[in-house]
Amino acid sequence: MRAPYALLRTALAGALLAGAAVVSAGCAAQEKPTLVVLGPWTDGEEKPFEATLAKIGERTGRHYAYEGTRSLRETLVAQLRTDAPPDVAILNGTGELAEYALDGDAQPLPPKVEAEAIGPWAPRIGVPDTNGDVDVHAYWVPVRVDLKSIVWSKAGEEDADDKEAVWCLGMASGATSGWPGTDWIEDLLLQRHGYETYERWATGKQPWDKGPVKQAWQEWAAVLATDDRSNALDSLTKNFESLGSNRYGLLNGKDCTREHQGSFIRRHYGLDVTPAPTSDFVAGLPADQNVFEVSGDMAAVFKPSDAAWELLLELTSPRAQADWVEAAAPAERPNFPSGAAGITGATGTPAATGPSAAVLRMFNGADQICFDASDAMPSTLRGAFQRAVLEFLEKPQDAAALDDLLGQLEAERMLQRRAGAFVLDDLCEKPSGGAPSG
Repeated sequence: MRAPYALLRTALAGALLAGAAVVSAGCAAQEKPTLVVLGPWTDGEEKPFEATLAKIGERTGRHYAYEGTRSLRETLVAQLRTDAPPDVAILNGTGELAEYALDGDAQPLPPKVEAEAIGPWAPRIGVPDTNGDVDVHAYWVPVRVDLKSIVWSKAGEEDADDKEAVWCLGMASGATSGWPGTDWIEDLLLQRHGYETYERWATGKQPWDKGPVKQAWQEWAAVLATDDRSNALDSLTKNFESLGSNRYGLLNGKDCTREHQGSFIRRHYGLDVTPAPTSDFVAGLPADQNVFEVSGDMAAVFKPSDAAWELLLELTSPRAQADWVEAAAPAERPNFPSGAAGITGATGTPAATGPSAAVLRMFNGADQICFDASDAMPSTLRGAFQRAVLEFLEKPQDAAALDDLLGQLEAERMLQRRAGAFVLDDLCEKPSGGAPSG
């Protein structure tokens, strides 16, 4: 016969094991895998997006972990090499996204999600399958967008012929330094020669070393010549939006009076800074083009699952967009593609005012919007373009140096064409009835 204490110990052990099994089974039934979202927002910019993910999680019962980095390409490439991609990545380059689609890393959208692939941010592309047949699908959706072809100025600085005007220039941006200068070239070409020429160039069909593209570089050199030469040189080490650790927005300093920058920059400015089309500030540009560049942050699935596709649908839904708007400060409210105009948060977000309202009016009134040319180019050409801008700014008035730079970019364009790297065609569209909301 066993001792009473032995029987008691056995009974207690059994009860503890049974309880642990119940708790374990309950946790397993309740817990769902965490979805990792890789994106571009850091240094506080990510807070409204993280709040939006939390709201989505309340509705879906899922857990989302956001990883932000300023070195998106490098981070994602490293993760793919180690076979540890995020579930969803949010990128701003459609050319880079197309490469991931061709390599089989970014996954084609299922029909229920493909309806959210709004142009010109998310065109359909053809990707050969294992049999060599080409399937045309969308591979990403825009989750927020910005308007470009804008010059920002303080009150009283709206005259293109103002002899006292000084351009704000900052090219430093980590691994992508130089991109604010590519925006200058793209915009000048678009405004001078129209969207059809712009689209041919951005998709690899227009040469760099002559004609409209060369003229755009020369025109930027003429703009730079209106400032002291040190302005261009100083821009090589000046951050595109920072005047120091605690002050942001180049127009908040005393060294410049107007800034060529996308609509996102409004988060650094008050009602005394206003946006207007580039043609209002660059003398000689035609005023009747009424075309604007746009950029965007696009979400693609790299680890397919029902939960990942569900997240894309949530991120493009009016409800999640309203959550995002409500979580952001007024000047930081994101813009969204057409179809989401006028949304309000759960507590009733006020209508856009000041600079945000001016951006919406320009978007609504545009005859054409064109996706950022360099962001649509193959990544190697995009990088070469950014580096060429930095070299150009060392001596922008040197015609021979410009010819050498453009010759190198033309050689890279031809190399990419022979490799079949240009797969995007439709970069310009008429706005489809809505407007970015913010």
